[in-house]
Amino acid sequence: MAGVEIVGLGHYAPERVVTNRELEQQLGLQGGWIRTRTGIRARRYVCDEQALTDIAQAAGAMALRSAGIAPGRITLTLLATSTPDHLLPPSAPLLAHKLGLANSGGIDLAGACAGFLYALALADSFVRTHRAHVLVVAANILSRRINPADRGSAILFADAAGAVVLAPSERVGAGVRSVELRSSGADYGLIHIPAGGSVRPFAADVPIEDTKMVLADGRAVFARAVELMVATSRTALAVAQIGPDDVAHFLPHQANQRMIDAVAQRLSMPASKVLTSIADYGNSSAATMPLTLSLCADERAYQRGDAILMTAAGAGLTGGSLVWGW
Repeated sequence: MAGVEIVGLGHYAPERVVTNRELEQQLGLQGGWIRTRTGIRARRYVCDEQALTDIAQAAGAMALRSAGIAPGRITLTLLATSTPDHLLPPSAPLLAHKLGLANSGGIDLAGACAGFLYALALADSFVRTHRAHVLVVAANILSRRINPADRGSAILFADAAGAVVLAPSERVGAGVRSVELRSSGADYGLIHIPAGGSVRPFAADVPIEDTKMVLADGRAVFARAVELMVATSRTALAVAQIGPDDVAHFLPHQANQRMIDAVAQRLSMPASKVLTSIADYGNSSAATMPLTLSLCADERAYQRGDAILMTAAGAGLTGGSLVWGW
């Protein structure tokens, strides 16, 4: 079976830059506290008028321009997000409409921080099966889910979008070379939003704070996420029959710098191979991976045949790793 290529990259980060100093003053933290613990200098927040599909559209449009293909050739739009425009209907059909993708199906994927990884794996399979073009967009507006009382999450999360266009390729080694996906429902409550779902629906007596993000145990999240990313990365490398030295670029979910460093160290990945955007863009969950891939494209100049190891873990817990052949 022939391969799959990423033929277009796109990203969007809102104009509003929120510095650590602004958050530290709001949260009563000492200067430098956030940077020391997370590696984040600043992050981006949307303006009041922007919706999730607006920032997803900006990233998707950039990816389509980069690919240089007509919108009518996109047959499927996958939107990885935890913050859709509405609980119902899904946002992907609206995104496809805004982009003028008249021949595209559309569906949302709620995979939290691993959403892009899952979407990419599914999109690769679709392209291989149908020899058609697919648009994958990951986007989140997490600034509207921040609970100021939950300091652990308030300092991390941000808004952004990233996108890739996948196309069929005659190169057998292009696309997903291996993938290892896992979940740990035993850790389901480590990162959650208490209210708003079917278990505890919106109601007049539900405090607004209960519709915001809660990081129940930061230490446990760190440990479980690192363990999952390292284990699945090793399996993905083994299945692809390559080692760390054969990886040209390492793309981890941009949770925080400490987690990135811990995973890279355990996988023997030198800093020169790690793609990062965490310092200036913060953690936008699923969006961090395509955002970073696009932001780093000019500097890294991805070459045909490059092996890219991608890994992520987040709420659920859900995550995994994937080896992509450029």
